[in-house]
Amino acid sequence: MMMPTRFDALPTATWPRLRNLLDGHAAGGPVINMTIGEPKHKFPDWVGPTLVEAMEGFNSYPDNNGTPELRGAITGFLQRRYAIDLDMDNQVMVLNGTREGLFNAVVALGQTGSKILIPNPFYQVYTVAAMAIGAQSVYLPARAESGFLPDLDALTPEELNQTSVFFLCSPSNPQGAVASEAYWSRLLTLAETYDFKIFSDECYSEIYRAAPPPGALQVAAQIGADPERVVAFHSLSKRSNLPGLRSGFVASGPKNISRIKQLRAYAGCPVAGPIQHVSAKVWSDEDHVVANRQLYCGKFEAADRIFAGIQCYNSPEAGFFLWLPVEDDEAAALKLWTETGLRVLPGSYLGQIANEQNPGSGYVRVALVAPKEEMQRGLTILRDCLYK
Repeated sequence: MMMPTRFDALPTATWPRLRNLLDGHAAGGPVINMTIGEPKHKFPDWVGPTLVEAMEGFNSYPDNNGTPELRGAITGFLQRRYAIDLDMDNQVMVLNGTREGLFNAVVALGQTGSKILIPNPFYQVYTVAAMAIGAQSVYLPARAESGFLPDLDALTPEELNQTSVFFLCSPSNPQGAVASEAYWSRLLTLAETYDFKIFSDECYSEIYRAAPPPGALQVAAQIGADPERVVAFHSLSKRSNLPGLRSGFVASGPKNISRIKQLRAYAGCPVAGPIQHVSAKVWSDEDHVVANRQLYCGKFEAADRIFAGIQCYNSPEAGFFLWLPVEDDEAAALKLWTETGLRVLPGSYLGQIANEQNPGSGYVRVALVAPKEEMQRGLTILRDCLYK
């Protein structure tokens, strides 16, 4: 029986790959899991009662584009956070979290046969979306020497002329790097010059240590760029510790959003009405976001103390991961598991080999989502096992 070949080159998914590495070996101590970026801080107490008050909404088909209440809350958030005014009817679209939005936006806006530029390492849905439309993924190394962001000056005119989509995650997963206003401005200039769209994954935008990371739409407005150049994605998962709510949005120019709406009218799954109701309340509240950010700042300070004096340690600007250099990332993860019971993620599992190199190799990603005491214990174990 013939089978489609478009996904034949799909890499093994991150988590089955990690289980294959570790689960055949016994833990060397009490298990501490610092692999997955699943927020564990408490979400607001009022989320549950707010959801319950809207339960009757499960008896009705939800609004596919998002209720006016929710879209208004989203544009309110964007105005407060980025000082941009978007049309709630034509410039935002509600999503079941950003993963499905990132995928479907490529289907709606990407070009078959084009190049899709992806930072390396990266969130795996980027390349799967490229495969789905028959585009070529081009992996751009995001190494320490370029600030853990793609080196824009290394891109060639020939490459850029063939590009339809440029993915950028800021703050970045896994390194916690932040694209500056100057970086966004440079990227926007390239997008205008070579006629491609920037897909800005901003899911970690509210977890930062000092200044709020600039957003792509914010910088586009500041420099007068066409808003159709930017497609920005946000989620409640990290901002509000609600990964199970599966609630996010995409924002862009009216033409882009119209095409995304058109596709989702046929192939998308609308967000359940009660989820939309509670999401509107969550996007409208900033107090819990500030409290959440303070908890992460305390964790970063603890990590800085634990790794003080270790020359290779890089303290991230934002997000909630540590990106720690090691000699061999798989060997380090296996050593930590078999000798101490600590689970971390080999960095190569988040990257792809390009030009015979995987920029994720030689790093482990460590999630700072556990309670602070457990996190400190895990980081101390890691330091003593790998760096002493």
